[in-house]
Amino acid sequence: MQTLQIALVTCQSLGSYTHNADSEDERLFNFLQEKGLDISFQVWDDEQVDWTAFDAIVIKSPWDYFDKINAFYQWLDKLEQLDCHVLNPVKTIRWNADKVYFKDLQEEGIAVVPTYWLEQGTTFDAEAVFKALDTDKIIVKPRVSGGAKNTLALDKETAAVSIASINGLLEQEPFLAQPFLPEIKTKGEWSFLFFNGEYSHTVLKTAKPGDFRVQHFFGGTIHTPEPPAALLEAAHNLVDKFASDCLYARVDGVELNGELVLMELELIEPFLFLATSEGALERYYESLMAQLEVLADSRS
Repeated sequence: MQTLQIALVTCQSLGSYTHNADSEDERLFNFLQEKGLDISFQVWDDEQVDWTAFDAIVIKSPWDYFDKINAFYQWLDKLEQLDCHVLNPVKTIRWNADKVYFKDLQEEGIAVVPTYWLEQGTTFDAEAVFKALDTDKIIVKPRVSGGAKNTLALDKETAAVSIASINGLLEQEPFLAQPFLPEIKTKGEWSFLFFNGEYSHTVLKTAKPGDFRVQHFFGGTIHTPEPPAALLEAAHNLVDKFASDCLYARVDGVELNGELVLMELELIEPFLFLATSEGALERYYESLMAQLEVLADSRS
């Protein structure tokens, strides 16, 4: 196979998103270079980049995309118009950026955390939300979000005094509300990693005491237990249905009564926890090579 030019897509600054995180991007980049790949970091919104110069564009860490979502959508449109080969596919990334994709999952019988949709320009009716979700505590967050941005944990009392601020946020963009799941604090949140549709490894994320956010940059901790077979099977089925053609996929969920309930299907820029599993870098590389071989065959 001829040498291909590969872009590893990132953002201007990873700093604000990677507190307490390892340097996964550098580790992956160095590994792929050592394997002989002609790869370079490219910032997704750098106007100077000629995307047609690359045979493959691998989306890795455009972690500020949700802060610049309109520009991000325009960039995806541009890649499509230029007929660039993007991993993961542009249509998948566009679909996955807005959590309204939950509706598609539910139509396929996937167990998803119950969701109340808060449309842009509407007002926050706290009483209606709590009643609809049948809970005493909710999580409110943007439909397009990441890194726990503008994510609020509210009980009925704090929700009542937060109406004005939430209404201000709703003027800017749509949000959603979900019941707070105590299992996040007591059991943790599972992340199942898949490369090229094949299972790679699992981590279990737990929040620090007094917090509900499991992200490592908020002090969450990472564990690597053997996942329950039923949960792994559910995650695999989900990937088979919605991400079988993806270079990478991360299924985030919580166990409720022995069942995996989806929190998020991450197909854009998930942290891959490559350092937590022996052989994960090699599996990523092999999956990338399989994708590149298909690309090369299609051009020959």
